[in-house]
Amino acid sequence: MIGGIQNIGKIPELKKKILFTLLMLAVYRLGCHIPTPGIDGAALSAFFSSKQGTLFGLFDMFSGGALSQMSVMALGIMPYISASIILELMTVVVPYLEKLKKEGDQGRKKITQYTRYGTVVLSVVQGFGIAVGLENMSSPGGVLIVPVGGWGFRILTVITLTAGTAFLMWVGEQITERGIGNGISLIIFSGIVAGFPVAV
Repeated sequence: MIGGIQNIGKIPELKKKILFTLLMLAVYRLGCHIPTPGIDGAALSAFFSSKQGTLFGLFDMFSGGALSQMSVMALGIMPYISASIILELMTVVVPYLEKLKKEGDQGRKKITQYTRYGTVVLSVVQGFGIAVGLENMSSPGGVLIVPVGGWGFRILTVITLTAGTAFLMWVGEQITERGIGNGISLIIFSGIVAGFPVAV
Protein backbone atom coordinates (compact mmCIF):
# COMPACT_ATOMS: atom_id res chain seq x y z
CA MET A 1 0.00 0.00 0.00
CA ILE A 2 2.82 2.40 0.93
CA GLY A 3 4.56 1.51 -2.31
CA GLY A 4 1.38 2.37 -4.23
CA ILE A 5 1.21 5.78 -2.56
CA GLN A 6 4.87 6.44 -3.38
CA ASN A 7 4.21 5.59 -7.04
CA ILE A 8 1.57 8.36 -7.32
CA GLY A 9 4.31 10.93 -7.90
CA LYS A 10 5.73 8.84 -10.75
CA ILE A 11 2.49 8.88 -12.79
CA PRO A 12 2.13 12.41 -14.24
CA GLU A 13 -1.53 12.04 -15.27
CA LEU A 14 -2.60 10.76 -11.83
CA LYS A 15 -0.58 13.46 -10.08
CA LYS A 16 -2.22 16.11 -12.26
CA LYS A 17 -5.72 14.78 -11.42
CA ILE A 18 -5.01 14.71 -7.68
CA LEU A 19 -3.64 18.28 -7.72
CA PHE A 20 -6.65 19.49 -9.73
CA THR A 21 -9.06 17.84 -7.27
CA LEU A 22 -7.28 19.37 -4.27
CA LEU A 23 -7.25 22.80 -5.95
CA MET A 24 -11.01 22.67 -6.65
CA LEU A 25 -11.75 21.58 -3.07
CA ALA A 26 -9.55 24.44 -1.80
CA VAL A 27 -11.57 26.90 -3.92
CA TYR A 28 -14.77 25.48 -2.40
CA ARG A 29 -13.41 25.87 1.14
CA LEU A 30 -12.32 29.43 0.35
CA GLY A 31 -15.85 30.23 -0.84
CA CYS A 32 -17.20 29.02 2.51
CA HIS A 33 -15.52 32.04 4.14
CA ILE A 34 -16.97 34.72 1.81
CA PRO A 35 -19.97 36.22 3.68
CA THR A 36 -23.33 37.02 2.13
CA PRO A 37 -23.80 40.84 2.04
CA GLY A 38 -26.16 42.58 4.48
CA ILE A 39 -25.69 40.27 7.48
CA ASP A 40 -24.31 41.14 10.93
CA GLY A 41 -21.61 38.48 11.33
CA ALA A 42 -21.27 38.86 15.11
CA ALA A 43 -25.03 38.48 15.68
CA LEU A 44 -25.11 35.44 13.38
CA SER A 45 -22.18 33.79 15.22
CA ALA A 46 -23.90 34.41 18.57
CA PHE A 47 -27.13 32.89 17.21
CA PHE A 48 -25.41 29.71 15.99
CA SER A 49 -23.33 29.41 19.17
CA SER A 50 -26.59 29.15 21.09
CA LYS A 51 -27.84 26.46 18.67
CA GLN A 52 -24.94 23.99 18.96
CA GLY A 53 -26.21 20.44 19.39
CA THR A 54 -29.53 21.25 17.70
CA LEU A 55 -30.74 20.68 14.13
CA PHE A 56 -29.14 24.00 13.13
CA GLY A 57 -25.79 22.71 14.39
CA LEU A 58 -26.19 19.49 12.39
CA PHE A 59 -26.98 21.36 9.17
CA ASP A 60 -24.00 23.62 9.81
CA MET A 61 -21.71 20.61 10.20
CA PHE A 62 -22.84 19.17 6.83
CA SER A 63 -22.23 22.54 5.14
CA GLY A 64 -18.71 22.67 6.55
CA GLY A 65 -19.46 25.77 8.62
CA ALA A 66 -20.76 27.72 5.61
CA LEU A 67 -24.23 28.01 7.14
CA SER A 68 -23.12 29.51 10.47
CA GLN A 69 -21.10 32.12 8.55
CA MET A 70 -23.95 32.54 6.02
CA SER A 71 -21.35 32.45 3.27
CA VAL A 72 -22.06 32.47 -0.46
CA MET A 73 -21.85 28.65 -0.24
CA ALA A 74 -24.44 28.40 2.57
CA LEU A 75 -26.89 26.31 0.51
CA GLY A 76 -24.09 23.91 -0.34
CA ILE A 77 -24.71 21.24 -2.94
CA MET A 78 -28.04 20.12 -1.42
CA PRO A 79 -30.27 21.81 -4.06
CA TYR A 80 -28.40 19.82 -6.74
CA ILE A 81 -28.88 16.56 -4.84
CA SER A 82 -32.58 17.35 -4.30
CA ALA A 83 -33.04 18.15 -8.01
CA SER A 84 -31.29 14.89 -8.96
CA ILE A 85 -33.56 12.85 -6.68
CA ILE A 86 -36.71 14.62 -7.95
CA LEU A 87 -35.75 14.00 -11.59
CA GLU A 88 -34.88 10.37 -10.84
CA LEU A 89 -38.34 9.86 -9.31
CA MET A 90 -40.01 11.70 -12.21
CA THR A 91 -38.46 9.32 -14.76
CA VAL A 92 -40.80 6.66 -13.36
CA VAL A 93 -44.00 8.70 -13.87
CA VAL A 94 -43.15 10.97 -16.83
CA PRO A 95 -42.90 8.99 -20.11
CA TYR A 96 -40.72 11.63 -21.82
CA LEU A 97 -38.08 11.46 -19.06
CA GLU A 98 -38.25 7.67 -19.03
CA LYS A 99 -37.59 7.70 -22.79
CA LEU A 100 -34.64 10.07 -22.31
CA LYS A 101 -33.16 7.78 -19.68
CA LYS A 102 -33.15 4.90 -22.18
CA GLU A 103 -31.49 6.94 -24.95
CA GLY A 104 -27.98 6.50 -23.58
CA ASP A 105 -25.46 9.34 -23.41
CA GLN A 106 -27.59 11.81 -25.36
CA GLY A 107 -30.58 11.30 -23.07
CA ARG A 108 -28.38 11.43 -19.98
CA LYS A 109 -26.98 14.80 -21.09
CA LYS A 110 -30.51 16.20 -21.40
CA ILE A 111 -31.46 14.88 -17.95
CA THR A 112 -28.29 16.48 -16.54
CA GLN A 113 -29.33 19.77 -18.15
CA TYR A 114 -32.80 19.52 -16.58
CA THR A 115 -31.15 18.74 -13.23
CA ARG A 116 -29.16 21.98 -13.52
CA TYR A 117 -32.33 23.96 -14.22
CA GLY A 118 -34.02 22.29 -11.26
CA THR A 119 -31.03 23.14 -9.07
CA VAL A 120 -31.33 26.84 -9.93
CA VAL A 121 -35.10 26.83 -9.22
CA LEU A 122 -34.63 25.08 -5.85
CA SER A 123 -31.76 27.45 -4.97
CA VAL A 124 -33.96 30.48 -5.66
CA VAL A 125 -36.78 29.08 -3.50
CA GLN A 126 -34.46 28.07 -0.65
CA GLY A 127 -32.48 31.31 -0.88
CA PHE A 128 -35.67 33.36 -0.59
CA GLY A 129 -36.79 31.29 2.40
CA ILE A 130 -33.44 31.81 4.12
CA ALA A 131 -33.51 35.56 3.41
CA VAL A 132 -36.99 35.96 4.92
CA GLY A 133 -36.03 33.74 7.86
CA LEU A 134 -32.88 35.73 8.59
CA GLU A 135 -34.86 38.98 8.69
CA ASN A 136 -36.89 37.56 11.58
CA MET A 137 -33.91 36.23 13.56
CA SER A 138 -31.85 37.89 16.25
CA SER A 139 -28.93 36.94 18.49
CA PRO A 140 -29.53 35.90 22.13
CA GLY A 141 -28.73 39.54 23.03
CA GLY A 142 -31.56 40.79 20.82
CA VAL A 143 -29.34 42.15 18.00
CA LEU A 144 -30.93 41.69 14.56
CA ILE A 145 -28.98 39.40 12.22
CA VAL A 146 -30.12 41.53 9.26
CA PRO A 147 -29.83 45.22 10.28
CA VAL A 148 -31.49 46.49 7.08
CA GLY A 149 -34.03 44.07 5.60
CA GLY A 150 -36.52 44.42 2.77
CA TRP A 151 -36.70 43.37 -0.86
CA GLY A 152 -33.22 44.68 -1.66
CA PHE A 153 -31.69 42.29 0.88
CA ARG A 154 -33.92 39.40 -0.21
CA ILE A 155 -33.09 39.75 -3.91
CA LEU A 156 -29.36 40.14 -3.21
CA THR A 157 -29.38 37.08 -0.94
CA VAL A 158 -31.24 34.95 -3.50
CA ILE A 159 -28.80 35.95 -6.26
CA THR A 160 -25.75 35.37 -4.03
CA LEU A 161 -26.82 31.96 -2.71
CA THR A 162 -28.03 30.75 -6.13
CA ALA A 163 -24.74 31.81 -7.73
CA GLY A 164 -22.84 30.02 -4.95
CA THR A 165 -24.73 26.77 -5.53
CA ALA A 166 -24.37 27.05 -9.33
CA PHE A 167 -20.61 27.58 -8.93
CA LEU A 168 -20.40 24.62 -6.54
CA MET A 169 -22.30 22.46 -9.04
CA TRP A 170 -19.77 23.47 -11.72
CA VAL A 171 -16.86 22.66 -9.38
CA GLY A 172 -18.34 19.21 -8.72
CA GLU A 173 -18.71 18.51 -12.44
CA GLN A 174 -15.14 19.67 -13.12
CA ILE A 175 -13.78 17.34 -10.42
CA THR A 176 -15.76 14.42 -11.89
CA GLU A 177 -14.50 15.12 -15.43
CA ARG A 178 -10.90 16.19 -14.79
CA GLY A 179 -10.10 15.06 -11.25
CA ILE A 180 -10.43 11.92 -9.16
CA GLY A 181 -13.71 10.44 -7.92
CA ASN A 182 -17.22 11.85 -7.91
CA GLY A 183 -17.03 15.63 -7.48
CA ILE A 184 -20.35 16.04 -5.66
CA SER A 185 -19.48 13.28 -3.16
CA LEU A 186 -16.05 14.81 -2.52
CA ILE A 187 -17.61 18.24 -1.88
CA ILE A 188 -20.04 16.73 0.64
CA PHE A 189 -17.21 14.75 2.28
CA SER A 190 -14.90 17.78 2.54
CA GLY A 191 -17.74 19.83 4.06
CA ILE A 192 -18.39 17.19 6.73
CA VAL A 193 -14.66 16.81 7.48
CA ALA A 194 -14.26 20.60 7.78
CA GLY A 195 -17.29 20.88 10.08
CA PHE A 196 -16.50 17.84 12.23
CA PRO A 197 -13.90 19.44 14.57
CA VAL A 198 -16.34 22.28 15.36
CA ALA A 199 -19.15 19.79 16.04
CA VAL A 200 -16.93 17.80 18.41
